[in-house]
Amino acid sequence: MQICIKTLHLLSITASIVQGSALGPVSYVVTASDLKPLSSSNVTLKYADDTYLIIPASSHSTCLAEIQNLEAWADRNNLKLNQKKSCEIVFIRPKSNRHTEIPPSAVQGFDRVQHITALGVTLSCNFSMAKHIDTVMSSCARTLYGLRTLRAHGMPQAALQLVFRSIALAKLLYAEQSDETVYMAAHLT
Repeated sequence: MQICIKTLHLLSITASIVQGSALGPVSYVVTASDLKPLSSSNVTLKYADDTYLIIPASSHSTCLAEIQNLEAWADRNNLKLNQKKSCEIVFIRPKSNRHTEIPPSAVQGFDRVQHITALGVTLSCNFSMAKHIDTVMSSCARTLYGLRTLRAHGMPQAALQLVFRSIALAKLLYAEQSDETVYMAAHLT
């Protein structure tokens, strides 16, 4: 009988949040509690492990300093700003009577995009919801195709309805309350 013994070498942990772990978003929320914008006119929104830095046009000159602040904060917390997932979007008021001049990008390495997806909702630079609706409808069409396939293989009607409510209806109604909140806020002010 032979016994094989292997010695494993320990490696040090070089990041504070393990990608894909259940504790990642919770740990990030606690860690990010001290992340604040430099300028009082700017806003930092944090949800799970996503961070959104909102800078109004009137504060465009603070953009580079805010990104440097964000990178310094990440470094202090043993995190890294993922430039591949970072982007810039400039929102333009639709149907504005005046010509809006879009300032050049203040941050190198960030792509300027026409659409972003934040918390599952696709936002367009002109506030159009067309891209979001197209995305949701395409996803629902794929779900309906799957339901037809399940029905063809004998899935009972009650189960098909449950799957529809759980997937397609949930997709259609996702963020519906936030739209209602925006509508109410616009009419109450």
